[in-house]
Formats: sequence, C-alpha cells, structure tokens
Amino acid sequence: MIDLRALRDDPERVRVSQRARGEDAAVVDSLLGLDERRRAALTRFEQLRAEQKSSGRLVSRAQGEEKQELLARAKELAQAVKEADAEADVLGAELDALLRSVPNVIEEGAPAGGEDDYVVLETVGEIPSFDFTPRDHLELGELLGAIDMERGAKVSGSRFYFLTGVGMLLQLALLNLAMEQAVAAGFVPMYVPVLVKPETMEGTGFLGNHAPEVYHLPADDLYLVGTAEVGLAGYHMNEILTDLPKRYAGWSSCFRREAGSYGKDTRGIIRVHQFDKLEMFSYVDPADAHAEHLRLLEWEKEMLAKVELPYRIIDTAAGDLGSSAARKFDCEAWIPTQGTYRELTSTSNCTTFQSRRLSIRHRDAEGKPQPVATLNGTLATTRWIVAILENHQQADGSVRVPEALRKYLGREVLEPVR
Repeated sequence: MIDLRALRDDPERVRVSQRARGEDAAVVDSLLGLDERRRAALTRFEQLRAEQKSSGRLVSRAQGEEKQELLARAKELAQAVKEADAEADVLGAELDALLRSVPNVIEEGAPAGGEDDYVVLETVGEIPSFDFTPRDHLELGELLGAIDMERGAKVSGSRFYFLTGVGMLLQLALLNLAMEQAVAAGFVPMYVPVLVKPETMEGTGFLGNHAPEVYHLPADDLYLVGTAEVGLAGYHMNEILTDLPKRYAGWSSCFRREAGSYGKDTRGIIRVHQFDKLEMFSYVDPADAHAEHLRLLEWEKEMLAKVELPYRIIDTAAGDLGSSAARKFDCEAWIPTQGTYRELTSTSNCTTFQSRRLSIRHRDAEGKPQPVATLNGTLATTRWIVAILENHQQADGSVRVPEALRKYLGREVLEPVR
C-alpha cells in the first residue's frame, strides 16, 4: 500500500498520481480525514487510559464516600476507554481498507493516460522483409507439428493448446536459455508454487482490479497465480531482510482467466489461459529501486538480442500500470503477420507498495526496520514462440533457429512435418 506518512507530508503528489492514472483524486481527502479521526481517537484513548490508571491509584488510598465516587468514576472511565479503543480500531480498519484500494504512486516521468498513451523509448533491430507471403505463428506451428489448438480446445476449452514436438522443445529451450542468463547475472533459480493463499495474492496487489483475471479455488481458498511474481513476493513475507539486493529467477506455469478479452486474439497462443514464464524478482533498498529497474530492463534486452527479434521499448502510461507498479517498461516484439508490435516482456518498479502489504523490511543505517522495494521483470514466456516462428520463418514453412537456442534444440532449422 502507499506510505501514509508520505501522504500526510505531500498529499498533492498522490492527487497528481491519481489523476494521471484516471482515478479519483478525492480519495486523498478521504484518507486524510480518516487518518485525522483515527489519530484523534487514539489520542482520546491514551488520555482516558492515563486518567484511568491515575484514578486506580487514588481509589486504593481513598475512604468512605470519596472512594465510592472514585469507583463510580473508574467504572465510567473503563467504559469510555473501551469505547475509545473500539472507535480507534474501527477507524483504523476503515483507513487500512481505503489505503489498500489506492494504487501505487507513479514514479516521476511516467506518462499520464490510458492504454494507448504509452511513449516509445527505443526501437531495436530491423523488421524482416519477406519475398513471400509470411505465415502466421499458428499456421507455422501446425506445419512444424509444434502447436495443436484443436485438441487443446477438445480437452480443456477455448484458449488452451498443446505444445507438441519441437514446440515443446522450443519452449524448454527458451526458458533454459533465460534461466542460464539469470543465474549468470547472480539470480537464485527458483521453482515456485502456483497455488497461493489469499493474503499472498492480495498482498501483491492482484485481488483489486485484477481479481476477475484470477482463478480461485473456493474449496481450498487458494488462488492460481498469473505470474511467479506472486510466489516470489510472498517468499519473504513477514521477514526482515539482510544483504540486499536479493534477486530470484522463478520458473512457473501461469494461469489467467482473460475475462474481458472476449473476441481478442482468439487465434493461436498469443492470449491463452495457461503458459510458462521465467520471472526475475528483486528485493532492494528503496534508494536503489530506479537503478534496479533499469538493470532489469537491460537483462530483458539482452535476452531479446539472443533470440534475434526486432522490438521496441515503451514507457507504459499510468492508467495501464496496474495497482502495484509505480512505473513499467514493456518490450514489444514485431509480429509480421499482424504488422504491429506485441508485448513479450514487462518490468515493473513496485517501490514499497507490495512490501508494506506483505511486511517485508530491512534495517536502515540507524538499524530501524523499513520497507524494502520490490521489482519484477519477465525474461521469457510461451508467447515468445509466436515472435520467433514468425520473424525467423522461411519460404518453405521451415523456421531458422536463433543461434543462442541451437545448443538446446540440437538443430539449426525447424522443418515442416506435414
């Protein structure tokens, strides 16, 4: 959640952030009002509690009628203390609930606006030119015996698929290459749970506006994760960390309901309910969060270069950040048959938003516990197969394997099987 002390010190910064996101800035005044009422209730409770203690000492020394009056007053004070304590608890719960509904304060420089208001920061690589009509990734996948959507739908329904033959090998090659790079960069390799408790999912910010996208298992009250970020963020929940930064690379299957995407990307494996992903996750001192964000972006660029894809980097607009991110950079690869760029990676600086909710802290220079900053970044996903097949295709339906993947696949070209 956002920092209440920072809100008191600079409420206008939160108002600006809310407006940039397209959210209601009036929530700032509601928060300040609740905070003032809660602090007043706490002050009243403390004053009454002090009077109650003082009265108790007087009762022990009093006699006769004076003692009876003091006992009556002590009874009144006990009830007043109880009521003041209850009022402070109620106001505290209201304040906490409202705080948790407010998205992270955006980083200075993040573009204002919605999904279409991103800013292109960099364009890398040459868009391929074909002397034949390029096939889309699904046609190529079927020719190669790599993707089977028909049987995926038969077994599980729409937006499910089988990766078969070289399709499965290509996914493993991608994820292994990504893990190799992450480990070389100092990340601890992790295989993470894909079912998590409500407090873990809520703590990472995925049960607010994102709740319709999340699969819930009511019988167990567990949630299927849409990214390894959730498990990695929860890994140090309720801990005080030492030796920052801590960096983890989590490999997991991911599950998304894709509610609200009806009719979008129904062909192929661009927008599906289940996929695999390798996610980078960092815990750092908040003072180093911006620099770490840029480091994560560079690692993503390094991976994209290895698979030889043309791409662009966008600075995501505030209204498209999601609740946890203060800033997000997406790397979008060129998809020839769509004539546009599509997201392959994103990296988000969540500042202290998640750590406050999950109680993850480190000790500052004075030894005082303070929230850490958390950041995440994608290093490879199933969707990368789309861009690799389409950009490296050849006239006969074969696909050239990027050099960095050849040691994993044991071949230079993926050949049609039908």
